[in-house]
Amino acid sequence: MVILITGISSGFGLETARLLSQEGHTVYGTVRREVEQLPGVHYLKVDVRDCEAVKNAVQQVVEQEGRIDVLVNNAGMGIGGPVEFATEEEIREQMDANFMGLVHFVTAVLPYMRAQGKGKIVALSSIGGVMGLPFQGFYSASKFAIEGYCEALRLETQQFGIQVVVVRPGDFSTGFTASRKKTVSLEAAQVYKTYAESMGKVEHDETGGLKPQVLAHKISQIIRKNNPRHGYVVASFEQRLSVLLKRILPAKWFAKILGSYYKL
Repeated sequence: MVILITGISSGFGLETARLLSQEGHTVYGTVRREVEQLPGVHYLKVDVRDCEAVKNAVQQVVEQEGRIDVLVNNAGMGIGGPVEFATEEEIREQMDANFMGLVHFVTAVLPYMRAQGKGKIVALSSIGGVMGLPFQGFYSASKFAIEGYCEALRLETQQFGIQVVVVRPGDFSTGFTASRKKTVSLEAAQVYKTYAESMGKVEHDETGGLKPQVLAHKISQIIRKNNPRHGYVVASFEQRLSVLLKRILPAKWFAKILGSYYKL
């Protein structure tokens, strides 16, 4: 298969590109900066926020390979802090990187997948895309946007043989934790007195989380399935349970559980 993955410089993207290439697929991956390259993987220097650059990259893959069988939307970033203190620039960066970047690639790939009469789009959301995480409000908002977009996309494109799968990771030990942009406002810490402790809890859980290879193997399985589910939660038992509880408990009950966990 010809597979295009966004954001392969580290973490999920890197390990997914490595595994799929080892499995014999033709793998293209996007990066924003020069990185040490994996053998057998084709690198494209693209900022997912640049619509024209995305179109050119997709066209380049099609010109070289004749098709794109799978698009894995992985590129993204996170900001942390009270939503009140997020700057306009931070909010736009969050939404542009996580949501609009995905939209740019899907829009560019769809004409080719429609012409093929088949294709698979895998979008990385998060368990933060089904529940609003405190002090990660705009990260959750970007992932909620992906969830809604993919529901509509799935219904619209099924007539063309295109499958849309959403993957919701829980806590993983990747470079995402260190690269998260956090509010350093003294006022924010004074007003939201649990902010530091809550973020400490988040970072502790992430650094002790699953390895990115676990998610790479799940994506590989999804790609090989003829009829994958619409969505998968890839997380610890406790986090998978939390997603279930979000669905079945009254909203107030679940809010109390989540608030208690994050020591609010």
